[in-house]
Amino acid sequence: MLNVLVTGAGGQLGSELRTAAAGSADNYIFTDIAELDITDAAAVARMVRECGADVIVNCAAYTDVERAETQPDAAMLLNRDAVGFMAAAAAECGALMIHISTDYVFGSGTHNTPFAEEDAVAPSCVYGAAKLAGERAVAESGCRHIIFRTSWLYSPFGRNFVNTMLSLTASRDSVSVVFDQTGTPTRAAGLARLIFRIIDSRLFDGREGIYHYSDEGVCSWYDFAVEIARLAGSKCRVEPCRSAEFTSRVARPAYSVLDKSRVKRVFGIEIPHWRDSLAEHFRELNQSPCGGK
Repeated sequence: MLNVLVTGAGGQLGSELRTAAAGSADNYIFTDIAELDITDAAAVARMVRECGADVIVNCAAYTDVERAETQPDAAMLLNRDAVGFMAAAAAECGALMIHISTDYVFGSGTHNTPFAEEDAVAPSCVYGAAKLAGERAVAESGCRHIIFRTSWLYSPFGRNFVNTMLSLTASRDSVSVVFDQTGTPTRAAGLARLIFRIIDSRLFDGREGIYHYSDEGVCSWYDFAVEIARLAGSKCRVEPCRSAEFTSRVARPAYSVLDKSRVKRVFGIEIPHWRDSLAEHFRELNQSPCGGK
């Protein structure tokens, strides 16, 4: 039996991992800020020792991309320093660390083909720079690790594009969404199931490194919003617009599609198309006791 310490368990991915790991033969210890302050190096080291962690899954992060521009210290504390504390603790006790990163490490350049893991990184905002610093803190710690870069994550929990669009399209006659930013949505449940499978089937030895994971296919935020409105049965008009029409401190990636060849080959998985994942997400929402709300 493995002891699996999960941080950020109240967030999107952590919540989905709790569901995926229900009934596991391993011992999962789910923590959030109330149970563990990951910015406290001593507290992290103590928790890792006391629970005898064999695996640390870090689902915690500073994810407010806009606010990070005015709160760089807070973004770096959570996305770099805290990650380094966990990685150091993992290295000390020989634990595996599974860490979540982002497509934002590639920045807002002119790339127009899917990014592979070995492609040059060049973050163009504080959030991306902080997440890249977190990746490097993990690597430099010397701990065994698997890093998943993902994009456009959504779930029934917390703030994400799907939940925002459901709210807006239910309350407005029309909504404008950018069509000049292209990537791929990721259903958090799918990534959580992969992480659980890797731990449950002990697929980590000899497979350490960086992997890209999102759903298959390519779309703009506009395309994504149109499909959300359609599945929700909304009569709200979704209108395309350019990024320049919105005021933003952040230079967001115009193209951030991730190449999933490595993760599919190494772990022997198939990844669903983003439209199929979104449809499954809506089916589960509609079957929930709250009727999808």
